[in-house]
Amino acid sequence: MNIKRAKEEIRNTIEAYLLKNEYGEYEIPVMAQRPVFLIGAPGIGKTQIMEQISRECKVGLVSYTITHHTRQSAIGLPFISRKNFDGKEMAVTEYTMSEIVASIYEKIQESGLREGILFIDEINCVSETLAPAMLQFLQCKTFGSHKIPEGWLIVAAGNPPEYNKSVREFDVVTMDRVKKIQVEPDFDAWREYAYAKGVHPAVISYLNTRPANFYKMESTVDGRNFATPRGWEDLSKLIQVYEKLEKTVDKDVVVQYIQHPQIARDFASYLELFYKYRTDYQIDEVLSGHIDDILVKKAAHASFDEKLSVTGLLLSRLNKVFGKVQEEEEKLASIFGVLKEAKEPLMGAQKEQPLVYLEDVKNRFQSDSLAKKKAGLLSREDLHHDQQVLDTLEKYVMDLKKENVQDGESAFSLLRGWFNAEKEGYDNDFDKASRQLEYAFDFMESAFAGGQELVVFITELNTSSPAVAFLQEYSCERYYRYNKELLFRENTRDILERIRQLG
Repeated sequence: MNIKRAKEEIRNTIEAYLLKNEYGEYEIPVMAQRPVFLIGAPGIGKTQIMEQISRECKVGLVSYTITHHTRQSAIGLPFISRKNFDGKEMAVTEYTMSEIVASIYEKIQESGLREGILFIDEINCVSETLAPAMLQFLQCKTFGSHKIPEGWLIVAAGNPPEYNKSVREFDVVTMDRVKKIQVEPDFDAWREYAYAKGVHPAVISYLNTRPANFYKMESTVDGRNFATPRGWEDLSKLIQVYEKLEKTVDKDVVVQYIQHPQIARDFASYLELFYKYRTDYQIDEVLSGHIDDILVKKAAHASFDEKLSVTGLLLSRLNKVFGKVQEEEEKLASIFGVLKEAKEPLMGAQKEQPLVYLEDVKNRFQSDSLAKKKAGLLSREDLHHDQQVLDTLEKYVMDLKKENVQDGESAFSLLRGWFNAEKEGYDNDFDKASRQLEYAFDFMESAFAGGQELVVFITELNTSSPAVAFLQEYSCERYYRYNKELLFRENTRDILERIRQLG
């Protein structure tokens, strides 16, 4: 399965393992809760999805790369204790608590989350001395003599033997005690993630034209040449920062991330053309409604790669605008929730209490955000969202101080006015985004009427989560018309393919 489906399956597993019956017992007994064993090629996102899952499921996460551990740090250090058996005192070897198990208890104490995920990476690449302990860990959920706390799901990840000479095959007894999930690279699944994460448009449009270069692993006389999803995402981040610094990303830079010389050269050449197209086609002017007939003709007669690059440039600008609208909407929704909850207490507040109460609301929001951050439940985007809400609440407090409001009713009236002003700004940005989408359709229809580029344009809008969210709010007649035609084409192709198979 692809990484998106694997993520969904692990989420389902967490929900199933943590479900309790009317007696407070786990529906699936702890010893019957098989560890999840993710196996797939390096760099496809196995580690990354664990962070996403823990935040989305609001459970703790403790991660270890087991190849960094010795036998002693994994299972603990031995010590001699005295025990009495049948009236005889005996010397018994015991073990201190494993560093890994101890870190789970520390996580529980630090975050307050009593349920979570213990993620062990590269589990099938351990040293010979540690291999028996890993088998015991998967079979009995213990490190040394210490059990993994109840409520903590074990997820282990490993690479197939063709990618790592250190891989050890697990025996049938061990494999029969795990829930094995085989993960394969899948560009379509990654592309959806890439849009949500704001991966550089040059990377997305390049891989749209050359999906075979998304993941490649080749053995040569000089060693392994490879390109991985992790490499593309990390390269994207570097390109975005280099653009801010006005620095150039050339082949020598690309190959540091895409360690496949041929693909690195190809992408570096594409990136150079991408920047040229961005200048030539005046994308900002197009999205402002100023469509030059000369540029329309140029696009219509361009090569297929150039057409797709122009389409990608339009999509990237639109996604940026859609993302901003979505961010503003989520901020306003949070502030609205705070004000709605605060309305009744504020309206009943006495002299000088409104300001005190609003400061208390702001402080409680800040404390809650810090607690979630400490527990590892907030992504970078979540932290930015919380900071925006906090900044707005701080501004409201400062403005109330300036107004010297003496009663809760007046305070709430001012807050409502300030909120409505922000809502008006959001409405203006939403309308601007709507117009830009319509102008993009104007250009696409003028340059590529009836061509595959419009199919790509609609497909990419359907793939982008910011675009999908925007189109749920904005009724774009052309989007729905073309989307209906696209679905009809796909259904027709499916029917014809089935007919061919029957024949």
